[in-house]
Amino acid sequence: MKLLQDKSTRLFIFLGGFFIANAIIAEFIGVKIFAFEGTFDLAPLNWNLFGQVGSLNFTAGVLLWPVVFIMTDVINEYFGTKGVRLLSYLAVGLISYGFLMVYATISLAPADWWVGSGAENGVPDMQAAFASIFGQGMWIIVGSLVAFLIGQLVDVLVFHRIKKMTGEKYIWLRATGSTLISQFIDSFVVLYIAFVIGPQHWEIGLFLAVGTVNYVYKFIMAILLTPGIYAAHFVIDKYLGHEEAKALKLEAASE
Repeated sequence: MKLLQDKSTRLFIFLGGFFIANAIIAEFIGVKIFAFEGTFDLAPLNWNLFGQVGSLNFTAGVLLWPVVFIMTDVINEYFGTKGVRLLSYLAVGLISYGFLMVYATISLAPADWWVGSGAENGVPDMQAAFASIFGQGMWIIVGSLVAFLIGQLVDVLVFHRIKKMTGEKYIWLRATGSTLISQFIDSFVVLYIAFVIGPQHWEIGLFLAVGTVNYVYKFIMAILLTPGIYAAHFVIDKYLGHEEAKALKLEAASE
């Protein structure tokens, strides 16, 4: 197919596939909460924020969400707001589809021999384990999807506002700046919908403390990943060629 021979088309498919894959994986692994200090064999930090004291616990999804937002900025640079919005809506649709399929799978009657097949490994009921891990609460699913979509749209808007003010200069400013703002919104919206409005009814102090800790992590990761943006630009520009890369960026900026 001639369409697939076009470098910019292949680039969009590659970036889009990696973007959506990371978004879907982040949603499904987000059910696991890990201890930061324990993972790195550190003593508990016992932070004290908004009247809450505890160790640094994160959802495993935070490992990938900074990558998703960095990918958003790279796609934004070359394919503009329309490209990012298309992939964002597609990601939300596919994540929703994935959860529907998971819930349908949970409702299937398990084979008797399979239910106890994990007993030797400390899992006496495989059906209960499967449902507990993959059957995330509806409030959590809705919260994460709404937060993701709002974060993406804000990221696109801030990215282009900064680019209009600075032109082609300061890639780090528009990429990292837009990510830091969108990650802030993402960090608090998902918790508010899932745990404050949701059935657990977190008190505001706990909501603010957990949201702040998660955002600080994302903030640090966004800064650390900034060199990756320049590396991505270098690789993409080399793949496309200077003229085609420049043309794509100009078209993306004109939207």
